[in-house]
Amino acid sequence: MTTPTSGPATGDGAPEHPATGRPATGPTRTTGVTPARATRAPRTADRPPRALRAPEANRSNALPAGAWWLWALGLATAASRTTNPLLLGLLVGVAGYVVAARRTDAPWARSYGAFIRIGLFVVGVRLVFSVLLGSPIPGTHPLFTLPEVPLPDWAQGVRIGGRVTAEQLVFSLYDGAKLAALLICVGAANSLANPARLLKSLPGALYEAGVAVVVAMTFAPNMVADVARLRTARRLRGRPTGGVGAVLQIGLPVLEGALERSVAVAASMDARGYGRTAEVPPAVRRTTNALTLGGLLGVCAGTYGLLDAQGAVYGLPLLIAGIVAAAAGLRLGGARSVRTRYRPDRWGARAWLVAGSGVVVAVAMIWAGGVDAEALHPGVVPLTAPVLPLWPAAAVLVGLLPALVAPVPPPVGAGSKTRPSPEEDQ
Repeated sequence: MTTPTSGPATGDGAPEHPATGRPATGPTRTTGVTPARATRAPRTADRPPRALRAPEANRSNALPAGAWWLWALGLATAASRTTNPLLLGLLVGVAGYVVAARRTDAPWARSYGAFIRIGLFVVGVRLVFSVLLGSPIPGTHPLFTLPEVPLPDWAQGVRIGGRVTAEQLVFSLYDGAKLAALLICVGAANSLANPARLLKSLPGALYEAGVAVVVAMTFAPNMVADVARLRTARRLRGRPTGGVGAVLQIGLPVLEGALERSVAVAASMDARGYGRTAEVPPAVRRTTNALTLGGLLGVCAGTYGLLDAQGAVYGLPLLIAGIVAAAAGLRLGGARSVRTRYRPDRWGARAWLVAGSGVVVAVAMIWAGGVDAEALHPGVVPLTAPVLPLWPAAAVLVGLLPALVAPVPPPVGAGSKTRPSPEEDQ
């Protein structure tokens, strides 16, 4: 004698619901567990838990632009403290990997390739100047000799042409590579940080100057994007995209689009009451200007001291004093600029990890310069092969931390179909 069921049985033995005809939920007669639990795949070893994976970037967890800039400036500071081409190449590789892993499809995210080309151009110009104008570096390995231009007596110490040695070319290559690596690290910040979010994070006292900086930073990437869009449209229409005539035909629509964007931004700023200030006493205004100007000058001088190998003694104290004075001035100056912030950026644990990784790289490279300066600056007289120091190289690898902890950007084209991207949602 069999027990009646509430519906016809399915192929796997689960009875169907009499109203819907779907398999009824609940334990089956053979296993005693639910079908969903019975068919759930076990967690594999190559799939990390959700808590250890970086989340997908959205408008609520996008990193502040200041975190990316602190990370990039830390790498740039480390690049300025060494001429070892192996360490410089490692720094460029770290910056490039993080950009490739965490940049979006925004217009400014495409500027990293331009900074790489600028860096290569800087290295080439440095080598050409060394060949044509000579170098004070003595050398015992002559490569070739150029015709030397005779100069008057008042131009002693300057020569054009002459003998070119391997030592002077290697020294110029190291020097140019250091400047190129610094530019590439700054380009990484331009590719990862949203200029609009950086403007939103500025204090009220610097908001007017920040608008000018943001417009200057975003004009070139937007113009490049417009040129690429117009060239694609001309190519689809069968029109030439090269030559002087094509450039002239593309230039006018690009300038017209830039003018329209500027007018739209000005109109939106005027509609939101931009530029209105509150009344403050003259003494407070003068104190604010003195503190802000003096603090910013101290920050510039202290930063130069940190980037220069000879200014490490006074660089850090001057930088700290400048930051304190500038913060006091900006605090007072913010009282006359009344504005609100829509969805202010919040510095979470991931933002602090990204910024801290750049600081760790900079501090480790500065300390390595005081402990083992020869490893960071390989000699050229006599000419020796550079050696990769292990623990400074390991410290540089800390700069890869943003590629692991920063939110993963959505796939190209997915952000506009599902929800606003972090760059568009301001």
